[in-house]
Amino acid sequence: MATSDPTMTLQLIDTIQRLGVGYYFQDEINNMLEKLTKVLPDDNLYTVALLFRLRRHNGLCTNPQEVFHNFMDANGELNKSSSEDIQGLLSLYEASYMGSTEEYILSNAKEITSIHLSRSVSQLSPKLHQKVVDALRLPRHMRMQRLEARRYIKEYANEDDHNPILLEFAKIDYNMVQSVLQRELLEVTWWWDRLGLSSKLVFVRDRHVECFLWTVGLLPELSLSGSRIELAKAIAILLVIDDIYDTYGSYDDLVLFTEAIQRWDLNEMEQLPEYMKICFEALYNTNNDICDKVMRERGFSVQSYLRKTWIDLAKAYMEETKWVKRDRIPTLKHYIQNGVTTSGTYMALMHLFFMVSDGVTSENSQHLLDRYPKFFTLAGTILRLWDDLGTIKEEQERGDMLSSIHLLMKEKSTTCEEEGRKEILQMIYELWNDLNAELVTPDVMLFPMINVALNMSRASQVVYQHNDDSYLTGVEKHVEYLFYKPIDI
Repeated sequence: MATSDPTMTLQLIDTIQRLGVGYYFQDEINNMLEKLTKVLPDDNLYTVALLFRLRRHNGLCTNPQEVFHNFMDANGELNKSSSEDIQGLLSLYEASYMGSTEEYILSNAKEITSIHLSRSVSQLSPKLHQKVVDALRLPRHMRMQRLEARRYIKEYANEDDHNPILLEFAKIDYNMVQSVLQRELLEVTWWWDRLGLSSKLVFVRDRHVECFLWTVGLLPELSLSGSRIELAKAIAILLVIDDIYDTYGSYDDLVLFTEAIQRWDLNEMEQLPEYMKICFEALYNTNNDICDKVMRERGFSVQSYLRKTWIDLAKAYMEETKWVKRDRIPTLKHYIQNGVTTSGTYMALMHLFFMVSDGVTSENSQHLLDRYPKFFTLAGTILRLWDDLGTIKEEQERGDMLSSIHLLMKEKSTTCEEEGRKEILQMIYELWNDLNAELVTPDVMLFPMINVALNMSRASQVVYQHNDDSYLTGVEKHVEYLFYKPIDI
């Protein structure tokens, strides 16, 4: 992988990872990044920023103050030579989005580079112009991996200096991964049809494909096939429960349903109406199947952990139901805290914690029964806020006016929805900074789960940030490109 030019080596690593084939060379990439740190010149802004971004992206510790101080003056501003280097500015801009709240040099760099790039964009060559526009619209750190691989394959093909062998390899690999995802989706579809909820319950929608899309966003790695399938099943059950609480169940029935989930006993569900019995049995059996799979593959029981997430979910749904029944408006803080749970974040991430993390034991995971990790909550808050931004039209049409946007408008005493949306977006960007803090000194055991949390945040933005009239229109487009439309070779 190495070349005689350190900068070219870094560019090759970046290209390989953006094309979606970095997983073939992960050990080599980490070793090369460690070696390059010792020999790379520290006076080239483009190269230094690229190395910083790649190291942090790959879970390697890097101190931005030590890396970037050469390019700043005494006032914390970019020195003149750096501010005129467009490629360097773009590289620093991308690196700045890997920063945490406490890394002020990166926060400052983000602001400065955004201003300089925005001012210069109209004077750039067509290709560089497009790269800057794309970066200002959505930095690389926030892009969903499989969709970005497809997009970048097309961009890379138009680069004058592209490597045709690498390009063909990336295309073949994308189509190969797509065929694997198609087989996984077939398995999920077979399970869903066999479960029979959509035929037994008139209000249940066939959304298992949408569920599987989310799992690909969270788990893009080819090796995590089984985890994607099991998580898609859990999310599909979640959506049915969501519909029961949101639109179909009566208040009295929902009280009984919540109590039944808390007791977690099939023998205790006789008092439930038939449709709730069917749903609870599907939840109970699906959860047991997943627990059995983890027991076979990991060697310990996760029943108490996964059961806790479903109980917490039911209680949070019931809390929202009480708000509506009692005509009570929660505070924005309370709404978001509860909404992280109802978004399914804790349920999904707890499942994946035991499926993708290495070195997990019943001893070092016991604390999860008391509290969820902070990065679970951060990713879930980003998901909750993007959900509100992306589905507000559909929710209003259903008569549901409870959202973070409206609650923020109420607390700020404003009637301008656009201002409310801008403030929610600012909250999301601040949450990203908090989530990035997990990358500053990453825990080796937790790093795969930190990546999952980052991927959840990326998927949330991709799915819910759309220009179409409907959230579902965006989902359908992503499904087509990820699962059904191969790349021409």
